[in-house]
Amino acid sequence: MPLTLGDPARHCFMTRGVAWVRGLNLNAAMRTGSLAPDAYADMVIRCRGCALVAACENWLAGQTALSPSPPPGCCNGATLTDLKRHV
Repeated sequence: MPLTLGDPARHCFMTRGVAWVRGLNLNAAMRTGSLAPDAYADMVIRCRGCALVAACENWLAGQTALSPSPPPGCCNGATLTDLKRHV
């Protein structure tokens, strides 16, 4: 069965939203070279294939401050954690 990918704009927004709540600005990370554009594109593609979209949106909606960790089961959690260490 082929992988069904979600809407690119929605998942771009979600990827950036999770990063923002973690205290990361992905545009700034790409400008400084901490995040390669291809790596960012891979993050959005992983998000588009994730089965936890509703849970992630609920997690994002409930955030009122920076979070020390990504949402449970986040397919980009390890990447964001690693990026946070190097920014």
